[in-house]
Amino acid sequence: MTLTRLTRAAAVAATLAFAAPAAAQVKVALDSPPDLEGSGSYVWAHTFVEHLKQNGIEAEEYQRGALGGDDELFDQVSQGLLEVSMSPLNIVASLDDLIFGLRLPYFFDGMQDVDRALYEGGMLEQINAETTPSGVRVLAVNTVGQGSGIFNTKHPVETLDDMADLRMRALDESQIELFKAWGATGTIVSWAEVPNALQTGVADGYLNPPIVPLLFGHTDFIKHFTDAEISPSLRITIVSEDWYQGLSDEERAVVDAAADAANAANREWLKTQGGVYDKLEAAGVSIVRLDEAAREAFRAASEETYDSGLLTAEQLDAWRAAKGE
Repeated sequence: MTLTRLTRAAAVAATLAFAAPAAAQVKVALDSPPDLEGSGSYVWAHTFVEHLKQNGIEAEEYQRGALGGDDELFDQVSQGLLEVSMSPLNIVASLDDLIFGLRLPYFFDGMQDVDRALYEGGMLEQINAETTPSGVRVLAVNTVGQGSGIFNTKHPVETLDDMADLRMRALDESQIELFKAWGATGTIVSWAEVPNALQTGVADGYLNPPIVPLLFGHTDFIKHFTDAEISPSLRITIVSEDWYQGLSDEERAVVDAAADAANAANREWLKTQGGVYDKLEAAGVSIVRLDEAAREAFRAASEETYDSGLLTAEQLDAWRAAKGE
């Protein structure tokens, strides 16, 4: 851990030194603005918190960044200093890379397919078998919008060939491999640096659900969107395993029920997002709706990355079996 992260963790520990035990005060670190209309992640978090409070467990939402960045929140959860964090999907990959199956392009046919693999196919249980010994439990997987599409600042993307002159913001090396398969280039940029990167030309675009530039105020410089529907747009809820196991049976039942209620609210919220394209166009973003031939070209190129080393052959087979292939 870096000195900055150690200092931040120590400060958090000091402020929590006199906190009540177990479920007396649950802190939930948000990862988006508190917008019940625009943020599926916040819908999940708010529903979870309200369910806890209604059932005798005190809980509080903490604004994005108030307790640190994603890495710092992960450290705090693993050390038992923070109970709940709304986090990026890949944050637990250092403990178990099986979760990368949720990032495979054109692998899942919407959230129903994801839920089938996670909850009926047992993949969430398999992920937690590897993460919980290190103090982190993936409590839920949350949708944050319609399938990810291609945003960029330069020109419409109507075919795979239109990607050739774009340098895309990447989450990690796996996305850089995807951009290479599409004939583009990628550069890893932290989310906090994305606005500056897009405005200065360090990056020309990113992959995200259509709500994101509206939610984070990027429509001043993002001007083009392609509805590529690459993969379901997902975040995760991680919780401290020490905290979770320290709950009484009754308290744990309330937490599990709160997660179920939050999952249901999150999936219902997704059904309300049909008007997002209209909002993008009203904000000055042009929209390209791929025809089937163009979509198939993106799909075929993307499948070449399945054996890029992101997952082992056994892990890939496990995901395929879990979703019913």
